[in-house]
Amino acid sequence: MKLTAKSVSRVALVSTLVAAATGAAVLVASPASAGTTLAASATERGRYFGTAVAANKLSDSTYVGILNREFNMVTAENEMKMDATEPNQNQFSFSNGDRIVNHARNQGMRVRGHALAWHSQQPGWMQNMSGTALRNAMLNHITQVATYYKGKIYAWDVVNEAYADGSSGARRDSNLQRTGNDWIEAAFRAARAADPNAKLCYNDYNTDNWSHAKTQGVYRMVQDFKSRGVPIDCVGFQAHFNSGNPVPSNYHTTLQNFADLGVDVQITESWRASGTPLLFDGSGNKKAAYNSVLSALNSGSGTTTPTSTTTGPTTTSSNPGGGCTATYAEGEKWSDRFNGQVTVSGTNSWIVTVTVSSPQRIIATWNTSPTWDSSGNVMTARPNGSGNTFGFTIQHNGNWSWPSLTCRVG
Repeated sequence: MKLTAKSVSRVALVSTLVAAATGAAVLVASPASAGTTLAASATERGRYFGTAVAANKLSDSTYVGILNREFNMVTAENEMKMDATEPNQNQFSFSNGDRIVNHARNQGMRVRGHALAWHSQQPGWMQNMSGTALRNAMLNHITQVATYYKGKIYAWDVVNEAYADGSSGARRDSNLQRTGNDWIEAAFRAARAADPNAKLCYNDYNTDNWSHAKTQGVYRMVQDFKSRGVPIDCVGFQAHFNSGNPVPSNYHTTLQNFADLGVDVQITESWRASGTPLLFDGSGNKKAAYNSVLSALNSGSGTTTPTSTTTGPTTTSSNPGGGCTATYAEGEKWSDRFNGQVTVSGTNSWIVTVTVSSPQRIIATWNTSPTWDSSGNVMTARPNGSGNTFGFTIQHNGNWSWPSLTCRVG
């Protein structure tokens, strides 16, 4: 599930996954009959619902049937982590990751990449490194993996679980942390250079309670990154809730405060080591919990949906006074929506106004933190960070017209 500053105040939280991974699992969107499956219900309300996937389960027809019917974004359980993708230094292995990515793309699903840099599940050769050699190896790993999957990944967990539990609010003591306190920033910059269009996320657990020091530590990092233009687009909350660790009363406050920084807020797990937490039994039958989750999704209000872009025909709008040009490129299309991307050339101090025609509405954005007029049909935006593009998804409601653009100096 993804939330934005515009939507946190009106979203009912539902986070249940079909598979429990040792790292991050996921959530997303793609068309189907509204209200009849998890993905379709989530999509109808501008949400998304996904799952973690193991490559070796893709030969299980029951597993794949549930996957294809109920979910529209996936993440690899372990197949895209550091030890799996670079088992030997500079020798990369993508075969199992490719199985998952290719299956997802063939089904019209999006993919969350997990994870580019983590203190855990490092290959043995990396565990024995330190200092500059380790820093360079980490950056090379990020560059090579993100470049390989460029254009296929909706969002990357660039850095995973880098903050310590307890009352310090400090970074975790790890071999990566000992390469220098700027290692997380360096990781995000390398990921952006390798794949400019993927959303870049920080992901962690035990960051749900706003009063906890760990939550505050991560918040300060994201706040600092946004203030200095370090490329970060989203924060993942693993949400390991159970009877011994219930949802905190200030959870909404946590999500809202992060969203207000201008990052997407994503609930990335519903992980439990035991207790049969899945929505389906061993034969693939729906449990009562499935119906409860579907009912909650069907009764919820709308929010926004993430998407990825492809390039199509373009239309251009220039500022009459000169200084900037905004170019619109049509992207991927579905039965109920389509993507668009705006590229601006000229001065770095500009603003683009995007106007859609009723009954269209913009249901998602990426690489921007837009503002809206009272009608909700006019969006004012500029790219986040140092790039010159941003994108959005339009739910067309039968009107396939392209939006109109104006560009002005800010």
